[in-house]
Amino acid sequence: MSEMTPLAIVSVPTIPSFPLSNSPLLPKRLRSYRLCTSSGSKIVEQAKTAPSIPEYKPGVFDDLFLNLFRNKLVEEVGWDSGKPGYDGLIEVVNRLMMKGRTKNDTVEAAVRVLRSLFPPFLLELYKMLIAPIGGGKVAAMMVARVTALTCQWLMGPCKVNTVNLPNGTSWSSGVYVERCKYLEESKCAGICINTCKFPTQTFFNDHMGVPLLMEPNFSDYSCQFKFGVLPPLPEDDSILKEPCLEACPNAAQRRVTARNRDEDPCPKT
Repeated sequence: MSEMTPLAIVSVPTIPSFPLSNSPLLPKRLRSYRLCTSSGSKIVEQAKTAPSIPEYKPGVFDDLFLNLFRNKLVEEVGWDSGKPGYDGLIEVVNRLMMKGRTKNDTVEAAVRVLRSLFPPFLLELYKMLIAPIGGGKVAAMMVARVTALTCQWLMGPCKVNTVNLPNGTSWSSGVYVERCKYLEESKCAGICINTCKFPTQTFFNDHMGVPLLMEPNFSDYSCQFKFGVLPPLPEDDSILKEPCLEACPNAAQRRVTARNRDEDPCPKT
């Protein structure tokens, strides 16, 4: 995924169909980076001292969004968890993360899932008709509000806030996630980066015409969305220098499978 008008076309969760790696739709900067989130080996402790955030209680539409998103993930992965609800969703996301041989594979798969949530012509119309208005301000503010309204089932409580643009202006096109449920439940920096941050940034920029920079904080599990702000090149993104979370469930498993296949282990430990 108030002032949510055109994004009634985007009334399903954000997060973020990536084309195949040799497709011209895939930015060149995303074709080369590897599966590891960074090269360091330092482990960061979980956010044990972060303030307690009231749990978001999903409504009827939120359950529909979760089921839709999960079904699209299952189609992409070819496997479903036996667990219901959010726990089952996280298990499917873990399988998506483990399925990819490289970071590119995971990012491409996540964007394919995002694109599958929308009728293609709606994305094209938004990019063509709405994104150019006001130098991108209208589209950025719209998607910020729709994201805050429709994606709390996935991320937890969040609110629209103001972000500063590189040109010195300020737009109310940010979304601040107080404590991201997706990151906290997955306990994996790699899942956050490769199934959410990079795919979502690419999806909005390439398929909706709205630049987006996401800034997850692995210390307190908060996340700042900045619609209207171009992200840095992946290789220059400081998020790749962040260490693994202490409780990451994927790193050890990936190290084992990496010994048997020609691939790098996923997030470092």
